[in-house]
Amino acid sequence: MPFKKNIIRMEIGPSLLASDLSNLASEAERAVQAGADYLHIDVMDGHFVPNITLGPPVIKSLRAHSDAFFDCHMMVANPEQWANEIAISGGNRYTFHLEATKEPIKLAKQIKNLKMEVGVALKPATEITALDGLIEHVDLVLIMTVEPGFGGQKFMHQMLSKVEYLRRRYKTLNIQVDGGLNSETLEKAAKAGANSIVAGSSVFSYKDLKKNCFTREKN
Repeated sequence: MPFKKNIIRMEIGPSLLASDLSNLASEAERAVQAGADYLHIDVMDGHFVPNITLGPPVIKSLRAHSDAFFDCHMMVANPEQWANEIAISGGNRYTFHLEATKEPIKLAKQIKNLKMEVGVALKPATEITALDGLIEHVDLVLIMTVEPGFGGQKFMHQMLSKVEYLRRRYKTLNIQVDGGLNSETLEKAAKAGANSIVAGSSVFSYKDLKKNCFTREKN
């Protein structure tokens, strides 16, 4: 990898959207027992992306059954509106899309004041330079390697240039990738500089979660 492993830690977080949603609590526990570093929770409002998924009430219910780190990916049109709700529901990280807000620094401060980590996500079409001036205010940058909104899409290899760009400039930044990750693309993303891997279908398609990407070297 192009960064020293004692600077940042490789983490893998399964996306619960790809799990058996009729058994969400047990699926979350199954992932944690298999070695998940965090649980990735996709929140979609049907406006920012053409799909509707889990929201604050479900997150609150799940929190009653799990002590895991909840990484909330907010694919919503008005991220300022939901920050307080997610914090109350038990979210640990609030990742908003840069494309969804006109005042990202103000939103980042709002999230910090709610005692959550701050993540900022970029759609594939958004230039990486759009993050200029914002990095110092966030804990994580999420580079989408598919179009946000639906699971099971093909990994967009060209997005790794954004990961490489960020890693060259920010040696200790947490860089997350999400979309189309499997054992092959995980290795490529890590080599480019990503240290936080979101994996959905490639995790929950296995009955024994320990036989998928959790078996990969994470350090």
